[in-house]
Amino acid sequence: MKATIERAALLKSLGHVQSVVERRNTIPILSNVLIEASEGGGIRLMATDLDLQVVETVEAQVETAGSITVSAHTLFDIARKLPDGSQVQLDAADGKMKVNAGRARFNLQTLPRDDFPIIAEGDLPTSFELPAASLVQIIDKTKFAISTEETRYYLNGIFLHVQDEETPVLKAAATDGHRLARVTLPRPAGAEGMPDVIVPRKCVNELRKLLDENSESNVQIDLSASKIRFTLGTAILTSKLIDGTFPDYTRVIPTGNDKILKIDPKSFAQGVDRVSTIATEKTRAVKMALGDDKITLSVTSPENGTAAEEVPGSYKEDAFEIGFNSRYLLDILGEIDGDTVELHLADASAPTLIRENDKSAALYVLMPMRV
Repeated sequence: MKATIERAALLKSLGHVQSVVERRNTIPILSNVLIEASEGGGIRLMATDLDLQVVETVEAQVETAGSITVSAHTLFDIARKLPDGSQVQLDAADGKMKVNAGRARFNLQTLPRDDFPIIAEGDLPTSFELPAASLVQIIDKTKFAISTEETRYYLNGIFLHVQDEETPVLKAAATDGHRLARVTLPRPAGAEGMPDVIVPRKCVNELRKLLDENSESNVQIDLSASKIRFTLGTAILTSKLIDGTFPDYTRVIPTGNDKILKIDPKSFAQGVDRVSTIATEKTRAVKMALGDDKITLSVTSPENGTAAEEVPGSYKEDAFEIGFNSRYLLDILGEIDGDTVELHLADASAPTLIRENDKSAALYVLMPMRV
């Protein structure tokens, strides 16, 4: 294999694929990126961790077609340190790959292409397109609520499912048992009859990085009950889905919370952030005392002392107190785009519903804490 590629193009594509590769691998081939040069002029780069696979196609001048695998992180680090604008020559033969650019010469160890594992996609019967902006909205407004607890593996991703309501919708939800985030969008054409799927956290993170560079386009999504494939720009991301059943999260979304607080999310978040400075790392509890248009945030920490701040808001119901984990509350407030956020409260031990208004696509539920 022999090909010449521009450094910027190589670096960008390697950046996409190498982040899939784990730093520590017991199987040596999984540390490598597969490079395939084709006669038509173009290089395919592929990396996998056996659950997730990224393929990127990049323009190059190909002298000799062929394929080889080489350490992903090493090649990425080399490309990063090469001078800007340089032409990089890749030349693989006899179990080695030479990388030449300007006056720099590298000779890298390789592994044969035949050992490289490729995820068998099988049949992907459901196929639809989503604007990149919609996918960004789904990920950004739910990702923070994905559980990191390995024992409840079925919560380690975003749950996607379609529902026939007044109009057919696509819903994305994530929860870790303490908070729930859900986004509802109109169902895209082709998504009818789609199986319920749980997209793993690592796939979500990699997809989000790719979306930054393809924010204007549409993303092609093909899926079955066990695999999902995203095609965006020159990249194709294929992932196994989490094999489990997502709990019926609708049961925890309160419908009868009648105490409504309307408040500016930015000043509210700043107040929570300030008083939580002295909160204990373990609990991060912030108490909210609600009175007539008066909201007092306070924190009491046995080690550090106390803090309190009054924030302006609109509240006309009975006075009461409720506690929240400040980090969880700040995560939610950080995703509110408008000038007002509504908190639908019931009592100090019942889940609280948080949303911009009843028209907004995103909805959040937060469990209170004892304070």
